[in-house]
Amino acid sequence: MIETRLLTGPALDAALDSVAALRISVFRDWPYLYDGDLAYERNYLEAYRSSDRAAVVGAFDGEKLVGAATGTPLSDHAKEFGAAFECSGIDISKVFYCAESVLLPAYRGQGIGHRFFDLRESHALNHGFKQSAFCAVIRPHDHPARPVAYTPLDPFWKSRGYKPLPGAVASFAWKDVGETEETRKQMQFWLKSDL
Repeated sequence: MIETRLLTGPALDAALDSVAALRISVFRDWPYLYDGDLAYERNYLEAYRSSDRAAVVGAFDGEKLVGAATGTPLSDHAKEFGAAFECSGIDISKVFYCAESVLLPAYRGQGIGHRFFDLRESHALNHGFKQSAFCAVIRPHDHPARPVAYTPLDPFWKSRGYKPLPGAVASFAWKDVGETEETRKQMQFWLKSDL
């Protein structure tokens, strides 16, 4: 029985190193191909320590964290995301950002992804947010690392009420597995307008 629960405050803080390890492990696979390290992850996750409205949803198998989904006001990430929203007419201070959802492969297909969104969206509503967004990497269909059997998550996201936000594309750099240098990747924002 996998337990999912919302973590805030000290519980969130205590889970962040485990979240960092999950991000490195899960994002190493397609489509992110992320060759991450713990030092970068700890720095990235500081935004969750410093925001009093941040949340982590943890999926626990006993005491072991096997999945996590993070969320925080989008304005806490304005430096990175502001440009993507400039032409959208959307006030990013009113949008909750559902950042990553990472789950070990053995635990997929059990409805945990829905719980991740349910708990983050409920948290967002409790803090007065009416819109929620996330972004997903854009990879070419003919990318050599794309698995033959890969199924995109678009139908799942659409079933949750999210739609791609036209023109809201951010650019981020990271080092792909097997590469020696960071390269920039395009990230498409998806928005749910009515929580």
